[in-house]
Amino acid sequence: MADLAGLVQRLEVAVGRLESMSSSGGGGGPAAGSGAVGVYVEAYDGLISGPLAQYFTLSQKIGGDVLKHAEMMKQAFTSQRQLLATASCSQKPSDPALTALLAPVSKAIQDVQAFREKNRSSPFFNHLSAVSESVPALGWVAMAPKPGPYVKEMQDAAMFYTNRVLKDYKEKDKTHVEWVNAYVCIWTELQGYIKQHHTTGLSWSKTGPVAAAAGGGAPRGGAPAPPPPGPPPPPMDLDKSSGGDSGPTNRNALFASINKGADITKGLKHVSDNQKTHKNPELRGQTGPSVSGPKPFTPRPTATASPARSLPPVLELDGKKWKVENQEGAQNLVINDTELKQVVYAFKCNNSTLQVKGKINSITLDNCKKMGLVFDDVVGIVEVINCRDVKIQVIGKVPTISINKTDGCHVYLSKDSLSCEIVSAKSSEMNVLVPNKDGEFTEIPVPEQFKTVWDGSKLVTTATEIAG
Repeated sequence: MADLAGLVQRLEVAVGRLESMSSSGGGGGPAAGSGAVGVYVEAYDGLISGPLAQYFTLSQKIGGDVLKHAEMMKQAFTSQRQLLATASCSQKPSDPALTALLAPVSKAIQDVQAFREKNRSSPFFNHLSAVSESVPALGWVAMAPKPGPYVKEMQDAAMFYTNRVLKDYKEKDKTHVEWVNAYVCIWTELQGYIKQHHTTGLSWSKTGPVAAAAGGGAPRGGAPAPPPPGPPPPPMDLDKSSGGDSGPTNRNALFASINKGADITKGLKHVSDNQKTHKNPELRGQTGPSVSGPKPFTPRPTATASPARSLPPVLELDGKKWKVENQEGAQNLVINDTELKQVVYAFKCNNSTLQVKGKINSITLDNCKKMGLVFDDVVGIVEVINCRDVKIQVIGKVPTISINKTDGCHVYLSKDSLSCEIVSAKSSEMNVLVPNKDGEFTEIPVPEQFKTVWDGSKLVTTATEIAG
């Protein structure tokens, strides 16, 4: 079955290559037809028929949402290949036309990400997240002058979720492990492809017509030429002053005053001490004549931005998932009736406090700010993703706490949860508070700076302290 799927994939690539050659050769002459599908398009075909085909085959074995996501990824790469075929035989267009050419790739990326958001309850959520976090790498075609490092950055963004897939299926199903390796290989191969063919950005043809989006080009007759610019303004007449007086007369008077030197101050009136405000307090309360001069700066009233659309708060049980969403300033959120198979998912909650009683499978805080979480027992994992300034207190036990892409996280452990594993990535300002014998807590920061050295056989990484 895998061999058949790979064969079908290679046939589709070959058909797409022939279609591109025929469409390019129809209107561009021999040069456009023979060189349309150039070297770098054929190299991209190798990427599609290699790592991408392997990823798609393994996605078929897993099935479900993973397969649906893989089909969307396949469409995204197909759209990008069409763009590369256009660039190989066309000159770079203007920015508006380029935006239209990039639209199919952009839409494919958005579809992949939207699928993950619509299927957060999927059993393959980590698979979907790994793909969704890294698919923006296909935007390398719009990145200059360093598209390769951009792909690497997007690949690293998926590492958190690919590691979770490996952890969950390492001992259960090797197909998922192979799926991760195949998927990561796509972006690794793409970086090598970019380095070889598009080091500083998407390479456009130096000859041929200017590229235009399908159905979006200019009419055959060409767009009308813009009107010629108007005549330049007349030169300023320096001999005329705004007051209507004769220019030479005023200038002569000015130069005559300047030439007086020190005698220029003889015409000034002497001000005695009793006429000076800083030496005569009685003058300070009087209202003098209006003083001419620049008016104090008064900022213009800025147009108030339209308030962001607020969604209704949610606290409900949907199947086996407790949904806590869009809570603002709710300090007494409590979940009482819990079961071991249930999970809690808190999304976009700000300035709120949530208490979970009983024993539950897992808890996730996603995109929350100034959020407090207190829970009894969790048998799986507590996750903190894309949050800011959150506080977590363990009353009973929890085996693992994961902190990812979070700035500011305080974890209060109980005496029964001191063996908890805390896994962090791309986070800062993390502190773990450990209870003492007298009931007080000792605050210990989680390292954020590391040192890696080569010991002759492997890389060894240790935490380092910043010298203050």
